[in-house]
Amino acid sequence: MIVVGTAAVVAELDCAQLSISEVNRALRALPEGSAVRILNPRGTHNLAVGLVQRLDITIEGNAGYYIAGLCDGPDVTVQGFVGWSVAENLMSGTVRVRGNASESAGASSHGGLLVIEGDASSRAGISLKGGTVCVAGDVGHMSAFMAQAGIVLVGGDAGEALGDSLYEAVIYVGGSIRSLGADARVEELTDTDVAVVEDLCVRCGFDHIEAGNVQKVASARQLYNFNALKDQKY
Repeated sequence: MIVVGTAAVVAELDCAQLSISEVNRALRALPEGSAVRILNPRGTHNLAVGLVQRLDITIEGNAGYYIAGLCDGPDVTVQGFVGWSVAENLMSGTVRVRGNASESAGASSHGGLLVIEGDASSRAGISLKGGTVCVAGDVGHMSAFMAQAGIVLVGGDAGEALGDSLYEAVIYVGGSIRSLGADARVEELTDTDVAVVEDLCVRCGFDHIEAGNVQKVASARQLYNFNALKDQKY
């Protein structure tokens, strides 16, 4: 059902009546600024993928894997849990999960903001390329593995091998860290770091994190062994 009002189009798309392809085609056809409710997701995979317009999308229930992947613009809220690789390769916009997320949340995100209000499983923020991943609770092992750029904020505890092979991304952890991965180290917080964490907590609605008491994890830069500018030759 689609209702055209004086402002934005308001749409309701029912997964019990439409296929995944039909839902995504309907989303791509909506104009900028539309508000959309996706009903009866029941663990459906690949919802709201590949969107490049500004939409306000609410998924009313638990969803499956690759939710809001390859998106450049929409704001997506999931009223439940999600499977692996939510917001994979996100370019811009906000994805908010009001429950837990499975593996590889925010994988390869280039931009935008992923907010997980529960816990995230292993490899959260893997190969991050400039996006921001904020998890209110805990993250599993190998989170931020090979994260190249961007920010990961963890309100709870981090599992084993956090930040393994980290590049220029920065991780902030409010709880404990079970172990650091190769080439990751804890660094002293700066005033800029505290301001960044405070801003993220406001944007995400996290009121349980003390910005001045988080641990900052960054790269020790001992694994860097390629220099494109060496001898001015590629």
